[in-house]
Amino acid sequence: MSESDKNKLFENYTARTHVLGRICNAAALVLLVGAPFVIGAYLGALPNLTAAARAFLAVGLVWMISGIVEFLVYTPMLGSGGSYLAFITGNLVNLKIPCAVTARDIAGTKTGTPENEIISTLSIAASSLVTILVIAAGVALLIPLQPVLRSPVLQPAFEQVVPALFGALAYKYFRGNLDIALPPLIMISLLFCFVPSLSSATSFMILPCGAVAIGIAWFKFRKSER
Repeated sequence: MSESDKNKLFENYTARTHVLGRICNAAALVLLVGAPFVIGAYLGALPNLTAAARAFLAVGLVWMISGIVEFLVYTPMLGSGGSYLAFITGNLVNLKIPCAVTARDIAGTKTGTPENEIISTLSIAASSLVTILVIAAGVALLIPLQPVLRSPVLQPAFEQVVPALFGALAYKYFRGNLDIALPPLIMISLLFCFVPSLSSATSFMILPCGAVAIGIAWFKFRKSER
């Protein structure tokens, strides 16, 4: 197959991916937003929309900024197909991104290439299927495992699951670029120490930390060109 035929085939694949992805994203959005109203209407317990709107404004703006930042950062890494799958199924930072990056490293593909697009989509699809199977098994075993899960001996371990998970994921990314990762990490750690109240606004803190990391990376890039 000639290079032009490959490019045309990939363009057709990308076009179909966008059509299917937009349909699935729209359907997921309707289901997520509509489910509470349908359940409330069926049970005769619709929420106070005014109170719900106030509650959304209190937290929605924070998560909206986080969502925009995640879209701008992750979409170039995942490509179109992987992005649609990842944003529908969720767990990007702690599951989908590591799977896609690991698959890319194993396959030896580069970001922005058709090969990376395919590898990213396949890895995230496999990750999503495994997640569904694990959740299904967890739901089925929830009651039989309750004595173990409620054991006082294991409670301290359960309280450290999230810090351990994100610490391990952070180390994977930080170790290859310590000169870029350490300055914003030190900056934000000192800021949280001196202003503890900011720890409740971590989504906002992504912006200055990201700006510092991008600035350092840009400076290194410019320096390497000289």
